[in-house]
Amino acid sequence: MVFLQNFGLSAKRLSCPNIYPYNVFRGREGMVFFFEPVTVLYGNNGSGKSTLLNQIANKLNLTGKEYATPNRYGMEDYCGMFLSECTYEPGADEFGRKLKAIPYDSRYIKSEDILYEIKKIQQKSVLEECLSYGLVTDGMNPNEARGFLDSNAGRKLRENVLFAQEKYSNGETAFQLFDEFIKPDALYLLDEPEVSLSPSNQVRLAQKLNDMARLLGCQFIIATHSPFMLGTLIAKIYNLDSKDFKVSDWTELENVRYFYNFFMEHQKEFEDE
Repeated sequence: MVFLQNFGLSAKRLSCPNIYPYNVFRGREGMVFFFEPVTVLYGNNGSGKSTLLNQIANKLNLTGKEYATPNRYGMEDYCGMFLSECTYEPGADEFGRKLKAIPYDSRYIKSEDILYEIKKIQQKSVLEECLSYGLVTDGMNPNEARGFLDSNAGRKLRENVLFAQEKYSNGETAFQLFDEFIKPDALYLLDEPEVSLSPSNQVRLAQKLNDMARLLGCQFIIATHSPFMLGTLIAKIYNLDSKDFKVSDWTELENVRYFYNFFMEHQKEFEDE
């Protein structure tokens, strides 16, 4: 299912080349991304893939969005300006009718969200703080979060988290969290979801996302530069390292070519074993 058909960047170019987030997409003003059930935003550090995901999350008002504050160039809210100039078009249902809204369960899931969840499972001393963070991220205010944690339901939540500490490794914990976060028939923006996962678990996660898109009607827009994810996802890939954000095959991408060349250079060492 495609809930978000496209997203267009602001077409404005400011005279100052250093103002965020305009500077991230300088030279690509007005670029429009067209999405499929699974779309990948590939790029190295500084390519803008996380910024783009967060702009989409803010434009769609998704759970997990982070709003950047005005930068040091005066009090002008350039982030708000940029966001107001971006455009998007929702997808259509099975009858071709335009959707009126993005599904309620849709959300933006960042790598630090997963790492923070793992941290709260593994460190009892910060359990209260981490649980409060999660509740506030999901929409509660701090007072409501504290009240919930003092309730029977809050105490039960602590018990479940402490039980999971003994039961799951980092990888298994991450998979459990994805199972909890991702519901059928919704849009999910995932920022480097492979963080904390071994290569084999990265492949396993990519296969799981393929299945969720195919069988559960989910749509994913994923920022990653993991060769294992790129080679497993059945996805349209935008190369944000290219000048025109070219749609590319995974074997064309720099990170993938680097891995390929590295192992080819050491091929004989594998053959000698």
